[in-house]
Amino acid sequence: MPTVVIASPKGGAGKSTAAVLLGTELAHAGASVVMLDCDPNHSLSLWAGRGPLPDRITVLSDVTESDIVRTIKQHDTDGQVVIVDLEGVASRLVSRAISQADLVITPMRATTLDATIGVRALQLIAEEEEALDRRIAHAVVFTMTKAIRSRQHSGIAESLAEQGVDLIDPPLMERAAFSALFEFGGDLRSMPVQGNMEGAIANAAEFARAVYKRLAEEA
Repeated sequence: MPTVVIASPKGGAGKSTAAVLLGTELAHAGASVVMLDCDPNHSLSLWAGRGPLPDRITVLSDVTESDIVRTIKQHDTDGQVVIVDLEGVASRLVSRAISQADLVITPMRATTLDATIGVRALQLIAEEEEALDRRIAHAVVFTMTKAIRSRQHSGIAESLAEQGVDLIDPPLMERAAFSALFEFGGDLRSMPVQGNMEGAIANAAEFARAVYKRLAEEA
């Protein structure tokens, strides 16, 4: 089954939030999910420790450069999805994880700074593609977006699309429930109500479906 790598060289882009939303929504849909915490900030591990993990989810902490490939291969089995949450730098660990990916997702806030730095993740993917002589599917998801799209957001989206970058629709909105996951643990359906829960659940579910569609197309 597929390995999804969440990669961005910029901290604060929403990598761990995207990983948790994707993992919990896939698990809710019936998939078995293994989440690898490769971020020195241990955001996934903090989330996992806040409360009981949702059914069908396993979180592995402190996965390092030396064992990342072995760990991915060990858990890349039938009926299981591996999600890798990486550190916010360009490193050997990041490159090794990307080399094993069926899909790389780069979370990016819709700002010029985030887009400029986030594009470096696309360069890392291109380098791995050249080294491995194979295509690595990848896509960008905008995070922490507003209900009304700014001119800056539209301009960045148009620029990336013109460069042939795959943009996941819908973007992940700026929602109280998404950030509160790291306070309460669990998933959007088990945590205390935070803001518009129906909207948050719908946004996360649509994001997971968009990712699943890409994985199915690659398969």
